[in-house]
Amino acid sequence: MIERKKQIVDNFGRPHTYLRISLTDRCNLRCFYCMPEDGVQLIEKESIMSLEEIIELARVFRDLGVDTIRLTGGEPLVRKNFGYLVEELSKLGVTLKITTNGIILDKYLELFQKIGLKKINLSLDTLDKAKSVFITKRDFFDRIMRNLEKALEMDMHIKLNIVLIKGVNDNEINDFIELTRHRNLTVKFIEFMPFKGNKWDWSKGVGKKEILDTVSNRFGDIEELENPKHSTSSNFKVKDHTGSFAIVSTITNPFCDECNRIRVTADGKMKNCLFANSETDLLTPLRGGAEMESIIINAIKSKKYSRDGMDVKMDADHYEKNRSMISIGG
Repeated sequence: MIERKKQIVDNFGRPHTYLRISLTDRCNLRCFYCMPEDGVQLIEKESIMSLEEIIELARVFRDLGVDTIRLTGGEPLVRKNFGYLVEELSKLGVTLKITTNGIILDKYLELFQKIGLKKINLSLDTLDKAKSVFITKRDFFDRIMRNLEKALEMDMHIKLNIVLIKGVNDNEINDFIELTRHRNLTVKFIEFMPFKGNKWDWSKGVGKKEILDTVSNRFGDIEELENPKHSTSSNFKVKDHTGSFAIVSTITNPFCDECNRIRVTADGKMKNCLFANSETDLLTPLRGGAEMESIIINAIKSKKYSRDGMDVKMDADHYEKNRSMISIGG
């Protein structure tokens, strides 16, 4: 591994090597936990990073030790000229990943195979078509499921992102686990998290212990897997199943100790944490020809140790000042 002269290290000594870049705040779904009921004010076109600016920023982060870049949105695949962008990013020598809702995934699978992008997180909150329409406000369920199967046939490394909400899809936990019996995929259960306008209330949440109890009551022995370094999830496997499952326990068991993640929004703002209210404008100095490395290195110094300082109560005065999830980047 190349030793970097400069690294993005916060005041707790944590090197940051994982970058999530939101390509757009546009999406072809309207999931209620992500987008407020009254919609969002879309970012003006001139304030969105151009493809060349995304590539330039990604190169700066790469030179500061970032070795993994995940592309998010909104829905990243709706970004105009996405194919050109992902091909250029693939030349940086980092591990590329993507999070998508899967609607137009088939359009890019051959390109992903060509450039070596194998790690795909696919957001899929239900296996019930009618419920999918209720959650997403759109009818793309059959198309998404076809694209999921096609991606598996092409040996993509698939993780299904499932935001669990009590009374909505918590009765499907074991249905998702059943998918891992013969499919080499991971189902990743995500605790319901608070963002501006999503009417968060933990009484709607499903915690890590409840998930594990539900799975073990149905399937018996659960094997706890070794978590990769910097993992944001606890990882498990049902005995004799081909695939595995994971739990992202942001609320009941936060995983901030070894955090190595940074986010950049579609309008070029650096967020040190998903829940951070403060942001650092990278796009303006980039367009002004500034030296970006020192701006990024200094910006990470304001990072708080866990959840941007929010305590277990997840104070609404804090998260309502944040952006909506779709504006941050999934």
